[in-house]
Amino acid sequence: MLKKTKEVLQNPLYVGIILTIITIIITGQTYLLTVLRNEEAGATHYNNYKIFKESYFHLIQNKDLYQLYPAEHFDYFKYSPTFSLLMAPIAYLPDLAGLFLWNLLNVLVLFLALWKLPLQTNRTRLFMLAIILIELITSIQNSQSNGLIAGLIIFAFIFLEKKKIAMASLFIVLCVFIKIFGIVAFAIFLFYPEKLKAIAYTIGWTLLFLALPLILISTNQLLFLYRSWFDLLSYDHSVSYGLSTAGWLYSWFGVAINKNIILLLGAIIFLIPALKFKYYKDQTFKTLFLSSILIWVVIFNHKAESATFIIAVAGVAIWFYSQERKIENTILLFLAIIFTVLSPTDLFPKGIRENYVIPYVLKAVPCILIWFKIIYELTTFGMRKSRDLIT
Repeated sequence: MLKKTKEVLQNPLYVGIILTIITIIITGQTYLLTVLRNEEAGATHYNNYKIFKESYFHLIQNKDLYQLYPAEHFDYFKYSPTFSLLMAPIAYLPDLAGLFLWNLLNVLVLFLALWKLPLQTNRTRLFMLAIILIELITSIQNSQSNGLIAGLIIFAFIFLEKKKIAMASLFIVLCVFIKIFGIVAFAIFLFYPEKLKAIAYTIGWTLLFLALPLILISTNQLLFLYRSWFDLLSYDHSVSYGLSTAGWLYSWFGVAINKNIILLLGAIIFLIPALKFKYYKDQTFKTLFLSSILIWVVIFNHKAESATFIIAVAGVAIWFYSQERKIENTILLFLAIIFTVLSPTDLFPKGIRENYVIPYVLKAVPCILIWFKIIYELTTFGMRKSRDLIT
């Protein structure tokens, strides 16, 4: 029986079916909470999905996407006009069906990306999925796009490993048009040849996605929307620390450093490993850098929230299983599971969450520590003996 269970759990088809069932349960729960409590449109438990869905109708009605629409949902739409257009296939569906398909897309893209990483065994892939599962559930409970973002970045890496530059570029450009911080993922191109071809594909895909809404709206309206989007993002950058490095420095040490300075310093440290040219062909080195990207886009994001951490935790899982097991790495992984994954849940008493976890951004701290550990591993790469688990 135990052997059969192991075989089932290491079969990607069965794992995909299990994840689909989990998605059905989470989606149904989220939808029913709204129905049973008789909530109005502007206060649903799947508010993010409503924002995404309604943005498509605002687009075709020539409305400003970046204004509040309290009768329909809470908070602003902060994505590109192209993302609004891409919501068209599910926008006309009833909320329950559309919400399920949206959540399933986020779950399956990340699952398939992790499963297709060039790791030695399905057992390793299963352990990685186990590490991210709670964060993935948190993300879809909030009908967020973060699972999709993480999956697209990982798929870009996989395509680069297969020398499919056009597809890798497509996935990162798509990522940027969903969430602007995805632009950081372009750094992975540094480690691969044919950079001019990558630049050409990136320019081509970018121009295509920039112009895509012209299918439905005029040029003047599209230009207006891009200006409005820029204005919103500019304002958005000035009002929050989030679960980020800036938030950690402020809450722990009372240090209120300008977020642009922290971002600049983080970018400089992030790029230091790129100076190790001789290891550009080493898969462990490149995989560690992929982990660095996935964590960086969260811990240096001033708007990072709990549901965003599926991206960082995916990076943590890849980091841990991309190299030889070490006691310090195991300790850091344990801290990430306890404080990043579990601290926002009911396993932590409400008093501890409200008085310590939230005020001291404890969810972010293990990921910050792990990211600096990755930077150390990358900058000292070749100076230490490591066992490559990537085939």
